[in-house]
Amino acid sequence: MFVITHPLVSSVSCTALKAQNRTMHVVTEFVLLGFPGQRETQNFLFALILVVYLLTLLGNGAIACAVKWDRRLHTPMYILLGNFAFLEIWYVSSTVPNMLVNILSETKTISFSGCFLQFYFFFSLGTTEFFFLSVMAYDRYLAICRPLYYPSIMTGKFCVILVCVCWVSGFLCYSVPVVLIFQLPFCGPNIIDHIVCDPGPLLAVACTPAPSTELICYTFNSVIIFGPFLFILASYTLVLRAVLHVPSGAGRTKAFSTCGSHLTVVSLFYGTIMVMHVSPTSENPAGMQKIVTLVYSAVTPLLKPLIYSLRNKDMKDALKKVLGL
Repeated sequence: MFVITHPLVSSVSCTALKAQNRTMHVVTEFVLLGFPGQRETQNFLFALILVVYLLTLLGNGAIACAVKWDRRLHTPMYILLGNFAFLEIWYVSSTVPNMLVNILSETKTISFSGCFLQFYFFFSLGTTEFFFLSVMAYDRYLAICRPLYYPSIMTGKFCVILVCVCWVSGFLCYSVPVVLIFQLPFCGPNIIDHIVCDPGPLLAVACTPAPSTELICYTFNSVIIFGPFLFILASYTLVLRAVLHVPSGAGRTKAFSTCGSHLTVVSLFYGTIMVMHVSPTSENPAGMQKIVTLVYSAVTPLLKPLIYSLRNKDMKDALKKVLGL
């Protein structure tokens, strides 16, 4: 039995199919709702975040300049710290300026490409930060557990290689989730109840459910977070074991002081990150997501230079010269 299709029907079907394909990416911008509140509340929040942002730039910029200009700090530990401070400047700048514009904006919109660019740079810089924290833990492990081999292993050339690996791998790794989510159809609604372009809210506004993409992103986040975390934990377990065998109390105090600032930063950064990106985003209320995101995207970058400088005499002396104190 043959079925004859009328040319008009075939043409209408093709037109409908083409129209459907065109509507798969009709979203050209997203609306970031940000923090709710009256104009007075918004103005206060704007001023608060702006002050935090400027102090973060000042603190991390001072550390980066101190490491560059003070020859006493041209050692692997401080070179890593200088790069870490430089990374923090870009990390906080990937979200906070747009956050400030969004608070003052009436429409609170961000372009489709701008949203995904923010998504890519924010999470790539965050991934790079995980890798730097791991390398810094490895540096402390070598310095305390293998002091005789430290100069021959952690040479200037090897330190530069580690720095380059951290930067390159951080930006390469997170391109996978970004590409996967970018390929999803977005045909409306375009309202994101968040302060940044985050994978969870983006998956929520996609036209079709994407359980496989969500699972891949969840697994990817877990590996990126827990891989470096377990490495850091193992490094400091060995450091702690070595420190406890140091006979003098002064030696133990100096070793703990050397590692204390790094451990504080690791705890602060990982504590907030794990709340957001290890647990499924559907289980976190929108308000909680915004607060935690604000903490690890704006507040922790401000605290890190304070933690590093207050516990390190050489860094304090170098910062005094940079700041003219």
